[in-house]
Amino acid sequence: MNTSPRFRYYTATTLDGYLADENDSLDWLLTQPIDDDGAMNYGAFISEVGCVVMGATTYRWLLDHEVVDGKPWPYDMPCFVFTHRDPTPVAESIRIVSGTPGEHHSTLVDAAAGKDIWIVGGGDLAAQFAEAGLLDEVLVSIAPVTLGAGRPLFPRRFDLELQTVERNRAFVCARYRVVGPREPAR
Repeated sequence: MNTSPRFRYYTATTLDGYLADENDSLDWLLTQPIDDDGAMNYGAFISEVGCVVMGATTYRWLLDHEVVDGKPWPYDMPCFVFTHRDPTPVAESIRIVSGTPGEHHSTLVDAAAGKDIWIVGGGDLAAQFAEAGLLDEVLVSIAPVTLGAGRPLFPRRFDLELQTVERNRAFVCARYRVVGPREPAR
């Protein structure tokens, strides 16, 4: 276990920087070959996670695509859904919250119980954590697909430092340290 939990944004993106298309479809992702035991695999990542954080759109996508036909909620750890809406939690582990990431920092750290906090998505929520100084790493698997438009990976100006890069079949897997906000060009 970590002594200080890391706030980590672990996701996949298209080569042109989109998480989902304009209709929130992940078809581009679900058709790519990947080795479940390869570089930056989900199993190794999730074993270090004690708490998940997501926005309302990600929560709705999970309800529409994963929690169907009697399938249970996919996370057995505390989950915080940041939203200004009022969705109904489908599991006891889900907490609906509003406000800024900074307002919930200590609650998230406590819920993670010494493990990492995973910002599942979306990109805007991850950027809000970064703006609050609460995003340590971006772990991204880049697929050989372009969409031209959709939900952006990270819709803010930030500098990142490449820590590692590997390949997992179709994906380039990169881990970045978040350096800080990038000043606008003059």
